[in-house]
Amino acid sequence: MIDLGQLEREALTALQGARTRPELHRWRAEYLGGRSPLAVLLSGLGAVPLGVRPEVGRQANSLKARLAAAFDEQTRALPAQVIEAALDYSLPGRPAGGGRLHPTTATRRRMQAAFAQMGFQVFQGRDVETDGYNFSLLNMPPYHPARDCHDTFYTERLGVLLRTHTSPAQLRVMRQTGAPVRAVVPGACYRVDQPDASHNWMFYQMEGFAVGANIRMSDLLGAIKGLVCLLFGSEVHVRFRSSYFPFTEPSIETDVSCTVCGGEGCRLCKDSGWVEVIPGGMIHPTVLRNGGVEPASHSGFAFGAGIDRIAALWYRIPDIRLLYEDDLRFLQQF
Repeated sequence: MIDLGQLEREALTALQGARTRPELHRWRAEYLGGRSPLAVLLSGLGAVPLGVRPEVGRQANSLKARLAAAFDEQTRALPAQVIEAALDYSLPGRPAGGGRLHPTTATRRRMQAAFAQMGFQVFQGRDVETDGYNFSLLNMPPYHPARDCHDTFYTERLGVLLRTHTSPAQLRVMRQTGAPVRAVVPGACYRVDQPDASHNWMFYQMEGFAVGANIRMSDLLGAIKGLVCLLFGSEVHVRFRSSYFPFTEPSIETDVSCTVCGGEGCRLCKDSGWVEVIPGGMIHPTVLRNGGVEPASHSGFAFGAGIDRIAALWYRIPDIRLLYEDDLRFLQQF
C-alpha cells in the first residue's frame, strides 16, 4: 500500500523546485499523470480490502485534488518568479517618457488661440443639460426628430439628457453676461449616432457666437474664414452652403477642402473632396429673446465648429474614430 502522506510531502517538495514550464509539465506527468502512483492506486482500488477501500479512495482523491490545486497555484505564480529571477536591481532605471497633448486637445487650444485673436472669450458649458436648454429654448419644437431617444441620450431623470450640441451655452452665457458678447464654448457632445470616419457617438464641438448691435451674416463668414486662415493658412479652401437649423435664420454649412486626400476622395470626406466642419447662421430672434437679449436692438451669429474633424484635417487623419481608440502607437505620432 502506498504511503499517501509520504507521497504528498515528496510531491510538494518537487513542485517547489519546478521553476520553468517544462519542469512543471514533467512534475504533472509524474504525480498526476496516467502512470503516476495516485493513478495506479485509484485504478486498482478493486484489489484493496473491502473494509478499507472507501477510506483509501477518499484519501487518494483528496490528495489528488490538493496536488492539482498546488500545481495551479504554482503555474499562476510562475510568470512572477521568472520576472523576479531575471531582474537585475543594480541596473539604472529607465527615464519616464514625456507626456504629450492629445490631438483633440491640441486642436482645441489652437482654435481658442485663434478666436482669442478675434476678441472671443472662452466659457465652459455643461455636459448634462435640461430639455429646455438643449431643445425648447433653442426654438426646437416638441415634435422635432432630434428629441427622439434614437437621437438623444436621456438620463433616468425626466427632462435631463446628455447635450447633443454646445448651443445651450449660447443661452447660459447671454443670460450671464448680456450683450454685447463674443464667446466660444468648447466641450463634448453626445448623440445616438452610427460611428463612421466622420461621425461618432461622442464628439467635441466649439460653440462660437457674437451678439451686439448691427451683427451681420458677413461677420459670421469673416469669423469662419478667419479661423480657417489662422489654422491652415492658404492650404485649404472654404465653401458655404445654405442650410436649416431651428435656432438660426438664415443658416449655413461650411465645408473645407479635404487635406487628407487633397480633394481626390477618401473616407473622411466621403469621396467628395470636402469636409463639413462648421454649421452656423444668424441667431434666431426667439433664441435671442430666450437669452435675455432684445432682438429689436441686437442681432448675433452662432456656429458649432467640429473639433474632431478639424483635428483630422490638421493631422491628416482619415478616420476620427482613431482619436478615441486609446492606441498609443497611433497617439505617439503626434
